[in-house]
Amino acid sequence: MKLQVAVRRFWALILAVAVVVPAARGVWFDLPKTELKCVGEEIRNGGVVVMGNYYSFYGDRDQNTTANPSISVQVVSPYGSKLYNKEKMTHGEFAFTTTETGTYLACFGLDGEDRSGKTVTVGIDWKTGIATKDWEAVAKKEKIEGLELELRKLEVAVRGIRDRMINMMSRQISMIVKSNRTSDRVDWYGTMSLGFCIVVAILQVWYLRRYFHKKKLI
Repeated sequence: MKLQVAVRRFWALILAVAVVVPAARGVWFDLPKTELKCVGEEIRNGGVVVMGNYYSFYGDRDQNTTANPSISVQVVSPYGSKLYNKEKMTHGEFAFTTTETGTYLACFGLDGEDRSGKTVTVGIDWKTGIATKDWEAVAKKEKIEGLELELRKLEVAVRGIRDRMINMMSRQISMIVKSNRTSDRVDWYGTMSLGFCIVVAILQVWYLRRYFHKKKLI
């Protein structure tokens, strides 16, 4: 009985980790005729492995069409470095390890030679972190399987959650520090403005008194 309860708790924890750490996502979208369409993800840590598989097809495919449309693909880092750049592709994959903090983009565009006028759809499977790990290879190399393998996956997932929480806390602390600095600067600016207004008022009173004395009005 206790073993069954433990097993249920274990699988519940695995499900919770799978919900909390969304490391993989697949999307479909139609390409505009003349512009690029980009998808991406904000990654706050360096050293994160990112993998992507993409393919193109005609959204209004008919039974007589077998060829896939060719597209151009670019993967760009937050600072504009091209990590992947291909043209006239119908499918492919890319992989890289992040070195910069920010949003990484994968941009897709129609090949200039495609004049079919049909709707071109792109599918991309974007994976980061633990979702890129080849668990079959890990199991063969370390000779683990079953519950032990699932525990290893859970351990890696928990580490990912911890890293994400630490990153969120550091970002929150950074925002608090910036907010306090901004508040101090606003207070300093307000004090300086008030002091300047007082000085100007005193000078105005002094000038008017001197003027009235000269004119013997007072």
